[in-house]
Amino acid sequence: MTEAAMNASEPGKPILSLRNITKKFGAVSALTDIDLDIHAGEVVALVGDNGAGKSTLIKVLAGVHQPTSGTIEFDGREVTLNNPATALDMGIATVFQDLALCENLDVVANLFLGHELSPYRLDEVQMEVRAWTLLRELAARIPSVREPIASLSGGQRQTVAIARSLLLSPKIIMLDEPTAALGVAQTAEVLNLIERVRDRGLGVIVISHNMEDVRAVSDRIVVLRLGRNNGIFTPETSNHELVAAITGATENAVSRRQIRKSAQDHAPEQRP
Repeated sequence: MTEAAMNASEPGKPILSLRNITKKFGAVSALTDIDLDIHAGEVVALVGDNGAGKSTLIKVLAGVHQPTSGTIEFDGREVTLNNPATALDMGIATVFQDLALCENLDVVANLFLGHELSPYRLDEVQMEVRAWTLLRELAARIPSVREPIASLSGGQRQTVAIARSLLLSPKIIMLDEPTAALGVAQTAEVLNLIERVRDRGLGVIVISHNMEDVRAVSDRIVVLRLGRNNGIFTPETSNHELVAAITGATENAVSRRQIRKSAQDHAPEQRP
């Protein structure tokens, strides 16, 4: 592990702690001896190439898959995440890449879908008030809580999905490729939202292939390679070092570009 990786450790007791998490599907080991700590009020980026184990790890934490071996501690006690409901009740919320929003319903209906306030009838007024209150706290750019999801932009839809996950007061929220396929303005909107979620004291796990987005919001960058931990880095780590950790190759296009740039910077000035 590099010096940048070793200097990325965080003090304090973590909300979530994984030790030696292994997940096998038959003879295939998708995760091997994964260690991970998540603290309150920090954004941890989980990066790696396709097949590195990122999605499997998120599904373990979401209760979709159960680990073959290893331990998970939440708030200092060992827990078993038997199913998604258990993970959610414990305080681990997940926003998957497909967002799981109903396009024909408005923002309020999507926020409270399956969690209506009254067990006997819908309390529309109270749900609308809570929806507006939460979206204002997040400084969300939603024109109306009665706007159908189908008419919202990609960034606004991501905002609704994140806001929905916050209604149950989780301690950790996991975001799977939150800026995928978004434009520049919408990406900035979602990154600002991630920072506001962190400022509420939540631990945030972000899966992303976009290194610029990762650098913009993360406090630590955790690299997975072939289902194993391959370093913990700071956002100031060079692209060359991150790409090397992700791909396992120190010789790559990024390193060659840096060598060319360094050579140009140190080349003697040409005089006429």
